[in-house]
This record gives sequence, C-alpha cells and structure tokens, in this order.
Amino acid sequence: MLQEFPIILLGNSAMQVPTWITVLFGLLLVGLVLCLAFEEKLHAKKSVIAGCFAVLCLFLGGACGILPFEDVVVGSHELAEHGPIAGEFIDHEKVNHDVEIPAVHHEEENEDSHASEPAEEEPAEDGSHSEKHAVPVHVEGHRIHMPVYIPAVDWGVIAIILGSSLFVDITSKSGLFTWIALKVTKASGGDPLKLLIFYGLMTVVFSAVLNNVTAMIIIGSLTAVSLQKLGRSEKLLGFLLVEGLLTNIGGLLTLISSVPNIILGTAANISFVQFVYCAAPYVVIATLVTLAMSAWLFKIRALRTDEEKAEAAALVASFDENDGIESWGLFWFGAAMLLLFILVIATTSILPVISDLQMGFVAMAFAAIMLLQYKSKADEFYRALDWDLIGFFMALFVVINVMEHAGVLGTIGGVLEGMIGWGGSTAILIASAAFSSVTDNIPLAAMLGKILLALGTDINTATSTASPLWWAVIFGANLGGNITPIGSASTLVAVTIIHRHKIPLSFAAFVKAAIPFAIVQLILAVIYVNLFLS
Repeated sequence: MLQEFPIILLGNSAMQVPTWITVLFGLLLVGLVLCLAFEEKLHAKKSVIAGCFAVLCLFLGGACGILPFEDVVVGSHELAEHGPIAGEFIDHEKVNHDVEIPAVHHEEENEDSHASEPAEEEPAEDGSHSEKHAVPVHVEGHRIHMPVYIPAVDWGVIAIILGSSLFVDITSKSGLFTWIALKVTKASGGDPLKLLIFYGLMTVVFSAVLNNVTAMIIIGSLTAVSLQKLGRSEKLLGFLLVEGLLTNIGGLLTLISSVPNIILGTAANISFVQFVYCAAPYVVIATLVTLAMSAWLFKIRALRTDEEKAEAAALVASFDENDGIESWGLFWFGAAMLLLFILVIATTSILPVISDLQMGFVAMAFAAIMLLQYKSKADEFYRALDWDLIGFFMALFVVINVMEHAGVLGTIGGVLEGMIGWGGSTAILIASAAFSSVTDNIPLAAMLGKILLALGTDINTATSTASPLWWAVIFGANLGGNITPIGSASTLVAVTIIHRHKIPLSFAAFVKAAIPFAIVQLILAVIYVNLFLS
C-alpha cells in the first residue's frame, strides 16, 4: 500500500499572453540578433550584449506579469498511477495550480475501489458534456524560493563547458594533446587536405558519441597544435569553422547525439538502431560534401609536386612528439583519464547513478580529478576559462526563457504548424532550421513534437519508419545551428577558439562563411528526407 503523503498539484502553467507583449519581445529577440551581428561595431563582448538584453527582458517580463515568481517545487515525483487524482478527473479551469491537495489513499485490497472506476463526464448547464482532463500530480516535493532567472539557465550545458574546458586545459599540460596532434600530423604526411579529412572525420565521430561542445573543445585544441607545427596557421580559420559545422552533422547520427534527437526520436517511437539506420547515410554524404566544400572555399589543397611532398615529409620527420612531455607519469595518467572521460561521456545515459547526474557532472568530476595534479595553482586554470563564453550562454538562456513565457516560441511553433499543411516536410525542415538558428532548439523541438503528436503522425507501419515530418524537424533543428554562431553551443565554441588565436571573425563574417555550407546541407537534407524517408 502506498504511504500517505502531501501532494502538490503542478498544472499546466501556460497562459494566454496579449499579442502586443509577444510582438514586443519578438522585436527584442530580433534586436539581440542584430546587436550580435554588429558586435565589432558596438565594441562590446557577446556576454555584455546578451547580458543587457537579459536584464531588459527580465524587467519587462516582470512588469508585464508574464514571469512565474512562485516558489519552485523540488524533489518531487510524478504520481503516474491511475493518472488522475484518486481516479477522478479535475477540470483545469477550476483548479488553483498552487493549492495543496489532501492526501490520497490507495487501498490495494479493495479491488472495487472508486479509484479503479472510469471517470464520467458531467453534464453542463446547457445539457452538453464538459470534458474533464487528468492533471499531472507531483508528490513528496518541497518549495524553495528561487529568483526566476536561476532555473532559466541550462546549468547542464554550463557545467559541460566549464568541466570540459578545465579538463582539456589541464590535460594539455601533460603533453598528451600535443602528442596526439603530432601523431595525426605525421599520419597525414604534412598534407593539409589529409589533415582536414582526418580531423573532420574525428569531429563527426566524437560528436556522435560525445556531446558537441566537448567534441569541439578537444578537436579544436588538436587542430591548433597541428597547424602551428606545420607553419600553416593561416588555415586555422577554415579548419575550426568546418569542424564547428561538422559537430552538428555528427550530432544527427544517433538518437542520443543531441537533445532534440532524444526529444523528437522518443516522441516518434524511433528506436536507437532505426535512428542510426535512417540518419547514417545522410551523415556520411553531408560530411564528405562539407569537407569537399571546405577544401575548395578555404583553398586547402593537397600536396601535388614531389618537391612539396619531400619538403613536408622532412618537416614532419623533424617533429618529436615526446618533446612536450615533462612527466611520463602525468602523461599516462592524462591518457588514461582522457579515454575514461570519453567512455563515461559516451555511456552516461546507461550508467547507474551517472545517468541521473548527467554529462555536466561527468565533465566537472573529471576536471576536479585532473585539478588534483595541480592543486596548488588551480587558480591559474580558473583564470584561463573563457568567462565571456560562459556569461553569454547564461544570459542567452535567460533571454530565451523569457521569450518562451512571452509567447514568442509559441508563435514560432504556430507558424511552423501552419507551414506543415502548406509545404509539408520541406517547409517544416527549412523553417525549423531558420528558427533554430536564432533560438534554443530544445524548447522548439519539444513544442514541434507536441504539434506532430496532435496531428497523429507516428511510425509508418508499412515501412517501419517515422513520418518524414519527424525527420524534417530533427534535421532542421540540428542543421539550423550551422547558420549562425549562436545557433548551437558547438559553433559558438568554435568561434571562441578562433578568437583565442587572435583571428578576427564577427557574427556577420561567420554567417557569410557558413551560409554556403548550410544551404547545401539543407538542400541535401530536403532531398534525403523526401526521397528516402517518406
């Protein structure tokens, strides 16, 4: 028999927002994108721009009464048994969502209990039947007071960036990344095109089994070392930019490669194997096309003459990968931790305890372990962190959260819903990519998933595949990150690494360089979804 406990009702908090409020905040979102586009002309860092908009959005959101200032319920569990409370349906319109509901008793021995009886509709005053819906009930929770902007931040992403950055920075002190980079460089024979292919394929594989941010941090560090050793630092911009784009292609490969994949794939009942089977051909084609385009657009050429090859071979032969290793004990410790880090990150979703703590915990835990090697000067690594990047993400999360409460994301979802009937999978793929390039693709994916479920789209029993509409949203939500530097965390990390090496790249310059890749990738996705997944 279930124990007696207090129940806190957490109903649907959605509220109707006046149109003028949605328009106002929509204009603020456009203003943020424009300010980021002219970042260099404003002489302001991304974190300052996003921070100012976050402050403005919070103030206006509070003034307009659209932000939830209630206490936050933590430590609760959803009461799934029977769905409704004590088997009865509750009219949403009559429920005060903050009220506590009296304790519920479930008597196992009473098989004829009222809790097992189906609910009946009550007749309304006009003789019709008013529909009663079950509401989600959370139990065993307690309320805490928390500023509204704290839960707005995706602390999992912040923890991944902090932990991964610290881990990579500390591990690099062992000489491990220099050793790996020189090994890859030697394998390429000093040929820039081979090096691009090697690092491009590594980026896709790492993005498929790790999270995109971690993959970009690791591959970006290795790339910088290789090109500096070869004396080809002028090619670093092209390498890092294409690696940032490839993280979002690699993120399409498996069901767990990105959060939108998990949300939409689970909602559409797509299995892990089926997801890989359907997405892998596109990932292979898009990767090869992206590498070919980057070689052409950034003039990354293969060594052609015997003289060039001999000169490169002599240069590579002069490299000693052991030069940067001060302590072999620290080197092998770093190597073991890197392998363990990759293994744990890749299997986080299936490991007991770790699956609940998630990837952010894994990244922070490994960073803490590596910090023990330099415990007396840990502050040096703290100062080396990119606080502008972290501050920007925190402010951006706050802005997007306020946009959600202001109905901006709901309006975007409504527009996309209308486009489904107008242009089918092609329209929804392109539109979801466009919106994902300037908003968080996670709430957008969740919203579109609900819309598709309401439309009755599900697994096609004849072909055992999901409706092409599901795949259109999955591809659009992932590939939209390749249009702007704020479209995904990994592309923003790529830009940050570029700036760290004193290479100028503005918001507009990124869009100009990335848009040819994004257009080709989206065209390939439209063709692939319509011809092979329909």
